[in-house]
Amino acid sequence: MFRLKDLDILGSKAELAALPEGKLLINTINAHSYNTARKDELFAEALTNGDVLIPDGVSIVKACRWIKAKSQPKERIAGWDLFEFEMNKLEECRMKNVSRERPLTVMFMGSSEKVLDLIVKRATKVYPHLKIVTYSPPYKPEFSEEDNKAIIDAINAADPDLLWIGMTAPKQEKWTYSHWNELNIHCHVGTIGAVFDFFAGTVERAPMWWQRHGLEWLYRLLKEPKRMWRRYIIGNALFLFNVIFRERW
Repeated sequence: MFRLKDLDILGSKAELAALPEGKLLINTINAHSYNTARKDELFAEALTNGDVLIPDGVSIVKACRWIKAKSQPKERIAGWDLFEFEMNKLEECRMKNVSRERPLTVMFMGSSEKVLDLIVKRATKVYPHLKIVTYSPPYKPEFSEEDNKAIIDAINAADPDLLWIGMTAPKQEKWTYSHWNELNIHCHVGTIGAVFDFFAGTVERAPMWWQRHGLEWLYRLLKEPKRMWRRYIIGNALFLFNVIFRERW
């Protein structure tokens, strides 16, 4: 059974700097993904068995404290925080070693060609020393064997120094976990679907005040009520129910 109180969750943004180099699967958890994992066995397995799980939600941080969970994260670590940390780290590394022959490559796998083009344009300005590679998979509920092979081949051919997977949860986590052993890469891999749109500018992230007060979810709800009401109104109520009645005993 998938239980929040048993999960290993990263404690703070500062701990990102201590993550080991090499092939590492980094996932996020928030109220929505928690609810989904309770009824999706493969998704639960992906979140439980990944290398790093970060608390992308104030509700997760507070719930861990309230139920006296195994992990006691001190703060929310948004997918955006992970993205900025990893990208800045790689950019600084490249700047310190500009003479090296091989460029440092960041790959964005997921989303549409339109979003990926916007990502490349912005990344060229914000991270000018990094090589950006993209791959847009077919837009369909499930990939065929040919689709999966094409994605895996593209990732392995790029041999990135950092890989971002963006296909929304739980698809991105399940796909990456299921094909982990087929990815012949040496880098950190983050499943951060929403960040693709934030960085591309196709979706506006909440202003800092909303973020600091743990209300980014409310900002998104007010911006897109028709699309987000079920996730945040029903989903938050379900999360609270699960924490109260299924996590404390």
